[in-house]
Amino acid sequence: MTDLPEYYFRIRENGAAVFRVSTDNRLRRIEMDEIAVVNIRNGNIRPHGETELSPEDLSVIEAWTEERQAVLADRDIDDIHRAVDYLNLTTHWAQTRANDEDLEDVTDRLLLAMHDLRSVLVRKKADRLLAAQAPVDDEATGT
Repeated sequence: MTDLPEYYFRIRENGAAVFRVSTDNRLRRIEMDEIAVVNIRNGNIRPHGETELSPEDLSVIEAWTEERQAVLADRDIDDIHRAVDYLNLTTHWAQTRANDEDLEDVTDRLLLAMHDLRSVLVRKKADRLLAAQAPVDDEATGT
């Protein structure tokens, strides 16, 4: 039998329930004892019940939290790239296959969503350009 990990993280909306895994009983059954709940958004680690977390427990949970945050960040970017693909596919669909009824059903929602997205992107791009210019302006004015 393969060695099981010492900890199991049951993924939840904002983090995970953390279990200590054990097979150290006479029947070699897998036992999972909940030891903590971790919130990946704020980094809060809350022991379960009367459990006292060891430094090793905390270290493993903190490492998992960092890894999970990286995975979720990668997924966010991947979702955005996928959204760009869907926009291109939607453009092709509207141009080549959509009938008047289909277009009537989605046009207003698409236009509003695209307008909202464009507004946010233009504002964010302007903010980045201004932030990049600020040090140059300070050097030119001597302030």
